[in-house]
Amino acid sequence: MKTSKRLLTAAVLSVAMFFTGCGKAEEVVLADFTSEDGTIGIQMNENWKTEDMGTENWLAAFNEEETEGIVVLQLPKALYAGDIDDMDDVKELVEDSFEFEMSGTKQVEGLTVPGLSGLTTYSGTMTVEDVKGQAIVVYGDTDYAFYSILYAAPKINKGKTEYFKNVCATFQETEPVADEIAAVPVTDTIRWFNGTYAVLTRANGWDYNLVGGISPNSLGQSVMQSMLDEWWGVTDNESADETLEWLLVEGHRVDFVEDMLYLGENGIGDVPAEERMDFVLENFEVSEQEAQNYADWYNAFEEKGESVIAAWDYSRAMSLLGYYYLAGFYTQTEALDASYDLATVIQQEFDSWESFMESYLIGYEYWAEEGSEERRALYEEIKAASDSPYNLDWNLTFEKSW
Repeated sequence: MKTSKRLLTAAVLSVAMFFTGCGKAEEVVLADFTSEDGTIGIQMNENWKTEDMGTENWLAAFNEEETEGIVVLQLPKALYAGDIDDMDDVKELVEDSFEFEMSGTKQVEGLTVPGLSGLTTYSGTMTVEDVKGQAIVVYGDTDYAFYSILYAAPKINKGKTEYFKNVCATFQETEPVADEIAAVPVTDTIRWFNGTYAVLTRANGWDYNLVGGISPNSLGQSVMQSMLDEWWGVTDNESADETLEWLLVEGHRVDFVEDMLYLGENGIGDVPAEERMDFVLENFEVSEQEAQNYADWYNAFEEKGESVIAAWDYSRAMSLLGYYYLAGFYTQTEALDASYDLATVIQQEFDSWESFMESYLIGYEYWAEEGSEERRALYEEIKAASDSPYNLDWNLTFEKSW
C-alpha cells in the first residue's frame, strides 16, 4: 500500500460539520485538554468534548452541536522529513489532505503560540464540499514537530477571535523522551543491506546509513509502528511474517508475469520490438504512455525472464526487515539474520548494483503506474555521494557483526 500523506490520512476530518448552525455568544471558561500521547496540551472551552482523530498525537474538541471546534495537528519531523521543508509545505499538505479551500484570507495580528516559531496565521472563508464557514488557521513548528491549529465555526466575530487567541496562548508541547535501542554497527555488510532500499530511504528524507533509515529509539519505534500499520497493515509479529512471506514468495512479480504472458498469448511476441507500442495501442484500451510502458516491460521480460522485477519485491522486503527491527516486531538478530539470507539470494539473482536497480525501477513503474524518473534521479544522486553503498563490491562477502 502506498501513500504520499503517510499518517495524515489516518484520520478523517469532517470539517463540514462545523458550518451548520449559528452559535450564540457565551462566557467561555477554559479547561485543560491533552492529546492521547500527552505531547500536546491546550486549554479550550470547558463544555467542549474531544473527538477521536484516529491518531494519538492529534487533538480535537467541538461544542455539543458540533458546529464549532478546534483541531490541533502535530506532524513529527522524524516522520514527515521527506514531505515537509517549510510552512508552505505544511499548509499544502493539510489543505490537500482534508480537501478544504480558504478564500478571502487576511493576516490575524496579535496571536502567539508558546514555543512555536515560523508562525503563519490567517482567517478567511473555508469551503468544504460546497459548504462555507469561517476559520482561523495557525501554522508553526518546534524542533520536534510541525503544527497546524484550526478553528472553524459558522461565523467568527471579534469575540471568537479573542477566544481563539486565548486558546493558542495556552499551547504546550511535551516532546517525548527517546529511550535508546541497541544500534546496529555500520559495517560494509550493513551498508550493503541498506543499499538495497537506499532510494526509498532517501525518498523518505531519511539516512541510508541507518538500518531502516531512522535512529533506533522509542520515538523511532512509535513512528515505525504507525507507518507499518498505515502502509502495510502490519501491526504485530504475525502480520509482519505474513507480509514478508508474501513479498518473498509472490509479491508484485507474479501479477507482472501474468500480464506479460497475457500479452504474449495475444501476439505481442510475434511483433518486432520497435512496433510493440503500436501493437498494444491497436489491441488494448490504453493511453500512449501505457502502451509504451507495456511494450518496454515485455521487451525486458523477453530478455530477462520471470525475475525481471524481482528486485522491486526484494528491495521492499529488505526495507521491511529494517522497519520490523525499529518497530520492535523483530529482534535485531532476527531482522539482520533474515536480511543476510535475503541479501545472499539477491547477490545470486543479480550481477551488479546496476542490474538490481534496473529491475527495481521497472517494478516501481509497474506498481506505481507512473515513470521512474524521480527514483532514478535519487539513485544517481546516491551513487555520486562519498558514502554511497553503491561503491561497495556487489559480490561483497557478508560478515555477521551482530
